[in-house]
Amino acid sequence: MNRTTRLFTLISATVAVLLMSACEPGGDSEQAQLAAKNEQEGQSFLAENAKKPGVVTTPSGLQYQVLKEGTGASPTADDTVMVNYRGTFPSGEPFDDGENISFPLNSVIAGWTEGLQLMKEGARYMFYIPSDLAYGDVGAGNIVPPKAALVFDVELVTVNPEVTPDDEATIEEAPPEEE
Repeated sequence: MNRTTRLFTLISATVAVLLMSACEPGGDSEQAQLAAKNEQEGQSFLAENAKKPGVVTTPSGLQYQVLKEGTGASPTADDTVMVNYRGTFPSGEPFDDGENISFPLNSVIAGWTEGLQLMKEGARYMFYIPSDLAYGDVGAGNIVPPKAALVFDVELVTVNPEVTPDDEATIEEAPPEEE
């Protein structure tokens, strides 16, 4: 599976989990315990991380660190962007990465939408994203657990990249991931 398909599968899994959780009354106590543990660990990580030199915290709680300034255009939430990225948990354990991945900026987690708008083409930032700006109470399928804080190393390659018909077909025709 190519990385663009994997990113859209992650987004689709998030939507499916949100819809399923909205239909289920109550909640699984094991899931609730995991969420509480992740929330505590995420808050502790972000509190310590905020003290590091160069880390900026926005009013929403997003933290970012500039690794390299860019010189090109900055995206708006309505733009499509192309990025290179690596996603990890605060422990450093990787869960996703991608190279030259294009997507509408308003179709991803709030932490990415906010953070990428701070960047210019060619920039590379670290994003430290609290769970409420990531996948929140439900997580993202079996990839991101509930209430998990996330860390991303993101390079903004370009704003409004050319998308070829082949790229669109890959995204639209991707079969669902087998579990």
